[in-house]
Amino acid sequence: MLDQIIDCITGSDRGTRPVHAIRPSALTAFLETLPAAQAAFLRDSGFEADAGAVRLLQGSDGLAGAVLGLGAEPTMFTFGDLSAQLPDSSPWRLEPGHYDQSAAILGYCLGAYRYRRFIPGGRKAALLYVPSGYATSLSQASATWMVRDLINTPANILGPAELAAFAVSLSDRYGAVSETFAGAELDDLYPAVAAVGRGSARTPRVVVFRWRGGSATDDSPLLSLCGKGVCFDTGGYDLKPSAGMLRMKKDMGGAATVLGLARLIMEADLPIRLTVRIGAVENSVSGTAMRPSDVIRTRSGLTVEVGNTDAEGRLVLCDLLHEASAENPTLLIDCATLTGAARVALGPDLPALFCNNDAMADAVMRSGDRVNDPLWRLPLWSGYDDWLKSPVADMNNVSSQPLAGSIVAGLFLQRFVAPGVPWMHIDLYAWNDRNRPGRPEGGEAMAMRALFALATNGFRGAENGRGSAVTQS
Repeated sequence: MLDQIIDCITGSDRGTRPVHAIRPSALTAFLETLPAAQAAFLRDSGFEADAGAVRLLQGSDGLAGAVLGLGAEPTMFTFGDLSAQLPDSSPWRLEPGHYDQSAAILGYCLGAYRYRRFIPGGRKAALLYVPSGYATSLSQASATWMVRDLINTPANILGPAELAAFAVSLSDRYGAVSETFAGAELDDLYPAVAAVGRGSARTPRVVVFRWRGGSATDDSPLLSLCGKGVCFDTGGYDLKPSAGMLRMKKDMGGAATVLGLARLIMEADLPIRLTVRIGAVENSVSGTAMRPSDVIRTRSGLTVEVGNTDAEGRLVLCDLLHEASAENPTLLIDCATLTGAARVALGPDLPALFCNNDAMADAVMRSGDRVNDPLWRLPLWSGYDDWLKSPVADMNNVSSQPLAGSIVAGLFLQRFVAPGVPWMHIDLYAWNDRNRPGRPEGGEAMAMRALFALATNGFRGAENGRGSAVTQS
């Protein structure tokens, strides 16, 4: 999974056929440039350059080319189904046109992804010629394929040990310095993570790695990333129904996304300092598993009553966030498949963004819109904070009310972030429920490109409104 071979591209234009990407407004003029037979075919077949529509053009010796409709407002996903509509393994090139070539290449590659670990072979994607100068598009495609592979891998293959080992391998590749914590050391340093993983025969681990860009200094921005890596979630004693467990191999989607983001940053050699923390656990049922009403101590010293063992992700993150915020990062981000409530509120495509810094929240949402990787902000509404009260501990891990579950989860995590540290919590789905252009069914790297765009831009906004929050008025 670490070595992503993007097998839908070629570095040679030899033998390639042209793909003409056309907007509806330019269709008439384009038809006039074609041989009469090809123009007549497009007219007779009803081609109107709708987004994603493809027609193959016949020539005297077979296929002469193809035409792709862009629609009025093309995006990267307009190119996301192109590889499936061209003949297997055939080489193609995109002709210049009124579209973003970088986005087109990325969209093409994202659409060509398939998880083939257990069913090798199958259809070979058509090959797209990618000239030099598009390293960023290919880097983002590789990182996305990596994240998708991690999420799609069954839990019997990817457990806590394997996820931790993968994180270490990634850090080694880019010269980062890593540490792995397990056993008694984990009990001491990350007691909440240890409590979540205690019910599984597969022992929990925390991986921490640190990296610095080639031109970064001690004063360069520090980005700290924390990822929820629950490799499988049964719900614990608050057992999920069978239907609720079917996709729980994706409950490490937050960790996968963080690792994908870290890969992009390190590959681009951004002039920043980076620290990554991954909590790799399995939430299982056994005689040693945490129980409802147990009280556990966190790294911060705060105690938590376990109101629901299926709200384990916030327990994994709280220790990581407490340690990370003590380093006073320029920006602290956690990513997690945390609550079903976020999906009820926003559906599967929009990750929920919670942020204590208005300028940073605005900046990442603008970045997401620009790169077709959107987020939607929900409030850290302080009026619900007392819903986390417990009569026997500093707090409960779930709300006393059956409402606003994703907001309350964010408020829980906020208690472990030091005052004044700009922080984002991203509650994401990490999954495509169905096949769409550029987004095949299965694991997905949500918010990764938006966050990378923010990091590339130098976290502008962190200094303005630092610590500003959306709270009860």
